[in-house]
Amino acid sequence: FIKVAPGSPVRVVADGTVVYADWLRGFGNAMIVEHGGNYMTVYTGFATMVRGNGATVRGGDVLGASGSLESGETGLYFELRYMGRPINPQSWAR
Repeated sequence: FIKVAPGSPVRVVADGTVVYADWLRGFGNAMIVEHGGNYMTVYTGFATMVRGNGATVRGGDVLGASGSLESGETGLYFELRYMGRPINPQSWAR
């Protein structure tokens, strides 16, 4: 979970394709981006999303604006997965 001010731009960490952009129970607005090589990133807590399913994105592109999770926490949940398993995203978060 990354604390950010509401309305802050949420940027994708690397080139990829949006494979999910919709409401996710327990997390609110969520987006999943496939990056190839069995890597994917998960972002939740959007106030607004500006990319949809199938969109091609480049590293640094804006995905939307931060908001809050269903729990009421303000900020962004970010997860990096490799071969379906979560890994430490620290090296990808900027």
